[in-house]
Amino acid sequence: MLAYLLLLWHWSKRALLILSSCWLITILIFKFLPVPFSMVMIEREINAWLSLNFSYVTRSTWVEINAISPNMLIAAIAAEDQNFPNHWGFDFQAIESAINQNPASKKPVRGASTITQQVVKNLWLWDGRSWLRKGIEAIMTPIIEVMWSKKRILTIYLNIAEFGEGIFGVEEAAKYYFKKQANQLNEAEAALLAAVLPNPLVYQVKRPSNDLLIRQAWILRQMQQLGGKNFLKKYGFIAN
Repeated sequence: MLAYLLLLWHWSKRALLILSSCWLITILIFKFLPVPFSMVMIEREINAWLSLNFSYVTRSTWVEINAISPNMLIAAIAAEDQNFPNHWGFDFQAIESAINQNPASKKPVRGASTITQQVVKNLWLWDGRSWLRKGIEAIMTPIIEVMWSKKRILTIYLNIAEFGEGIFGVEEAAKYYFKKQANQLNEAEAALLAAVLPNPLVYQVKRPSNDLLIRQAWILRQMQQLGGKNFLKKYGFIAN
């Protein structure tokens, strides 16, 4: 029995080393090259096949950040992570606010995951909530912050984010919902796309609910309060 446990421990360490090495290699590759797919895309495809839904198709088109409308850049930050340029992967103020909000009101807790955390989860991990996933995410997130620039993190985020059933990335979302390219999105369109990000399989861009429209209006106000293009220029997301 002891020999079996020692053997299991030995191979577990080797497997962990191999996985860690592969992950580090992909970090270096994706620092420069487009991301071809994410774990969320793979998971959606597998789930479709298992449910015999062979009509499901994952659509994704990579674009660099200079081919994305500044309206979309500021909308994503305003909606998901307003302290994105200033933190190192974790927004402790947002976490504290979410913890304090829950007992006071019986509404769903406002998400405190940063854009960097979401990139880690969507690109490498699996969907759903578990302490194991959160633990791995907590280890990987600060490493990504060190290895990639904020501009690169935002670029990857907007290229792998899910905007609807089979719709991944802002370029594909812009073409599917608005018949235009990502660099042509106006403020209202960008805010509507950002509004679905918390739950793109429930919220519908083509048939927006009242709650979604309220969220869109809130995002538009936040975009203005952050300073729009001036905010993006200040932190180097777009050129002066």
